[in-house]
Amino acid sequence: MTSPNKPKNMLSPRIKAHGRAFAHIAAQHPELIALRRDLHAHPEIGFEEHYTAQRVVESLKVCGVDEIHTGIGKTGVVGVIHGRTHRRGAAPGRMVGLRADMDALPMTEHNDFAWKSAHPGLMHGCGHDGHVAMLVGAARYLAETRQFDGSAVLIFQPGEEGFAGAKAMIEDGLFERFPVQSVFGMHNWPQMKPGTVGVNPGPMMASADRITIEIIGKGGHGAHPYQTVDPVLVSAHIITALQSIVSRNVRPIDSAVISVCAMQAGDLGAFSVVPGKATLVGTVRTFNPEVQSLVERRLQEVCSGVALGLGATAHVNYERIYPATINSRSEARFAADVAQKLVGHDHVDRNMEPSMGAEDFSFMLQVKPGAYLRLGQGADNGVGSCFLHNSRYDFNDDVLPLGAALHASLIEQSMPLDEAA
Repeated sequence: MTSPNKPKNMLSPRIKAHGRAFAHIAAQHPELIALRRDLHAHPEIGFEEHYTAQRVVESLKVCGVDEIHTGIGKTGVVGVIHGRTHRRGAAPGRMVGLRADMDALPMTEHNDFAWKSAHPGLMHGCGHDGHVAMLVGAARYLAETRQFDGSAVLIFQPGEEGFAGAKAMIEDGLFERFPVQSVFGMHNWPQMKPGTVGVNPGPMMASADRITIEIIGKGGHGAHPYQTVDPVLVSAHIITALQSIVSRNVRPIDSAVISVCAMQAGDLGAFSVVPGKATLVGTVRTFNPEVQSLVERRLQEVCSGVALGLGATAHVNYERIYPATINSRSEARFAADVAQKLVGHDHVDRNMEPSMGAEDFSFMLQVKPGAYLRLGQGADNGVGSCFLHNSRYDFNDDVLPLGAALHASLIEQSMPLDEAA
């Protein structure tokens, strides 16, 4: 990743791209950097993005977008830009959506540059500040040139980090008010070098499910364990047994992850007290709904069976938080073709390995066809950069014009002007 102390007042020579959109937006690079860093310094978590939404609205007004709608999904913002052939008062015709997430993370930043977080305990550790700046850059270009036939719908979404902001916007009538034919999202990826784009015609990210396992035993004195039903011992057996689900119940050609990430039992100050209850919390990640259902069923069976065999009881609460992010094949191929025209064949990964992370853009892809892309922004060799959710992460400003141009090109090439008109 670019050093945070490196001057970024000009386009990095490493980033090369073709086309009118990239050349046009590259001239606005300093303004995009200023916006991105301002957002980085003022992080806000899900559904509290009031300052961020205000900056987005101000920027869209300056860009000259045709419509600005606020308060969709609480703090979401939608901008609409009509193409060159649109007639005032006429129906919008074709519509294509572009989405950028706006929220930050509840974590402490350990960077020391001038634009570090001004809000203790909050940080843009996932690059959503960069995502917003890129979509604003695309908005300015599209509003100034209007080289497309239809309407571009720019979706600035709140609450991606665990708040299901995409779902909130959809439930608030997003696609009824803006009936797009397709929708595209993009996320920076530090493991890819700048100037590269990745997409997969199918799964891009896994579903994210939360499991809470409550184990009820019988407490007592640690010197007389025969008089107890030790929920800590039962927990240990359950944690081990759960790993058999993936290795013995899920087909090797499928993918699944079960991680028990936290355990709470007893009191650290009571070293000789066997507690009466233990709670385990973890996550399940899958791509296939059938595998997801299989894992959920086996979790219930294994936990109940192991607990029963040791004289305890176990209750499993299985929550499906985010569905898997599955690209539509035709839209993924189209997005890859658009990216190839920008950066060349050798810089586009058309069969990118899916991630077991999760993304609430998945809710939009359940309703509309579309594709989720990754934009490289790491070190030149693709390794050695701070990964997402790291306390020293920072978005690489060098890629701002490329990401904005990719957004804009998706609009222009999905709704091309009729040259005969």
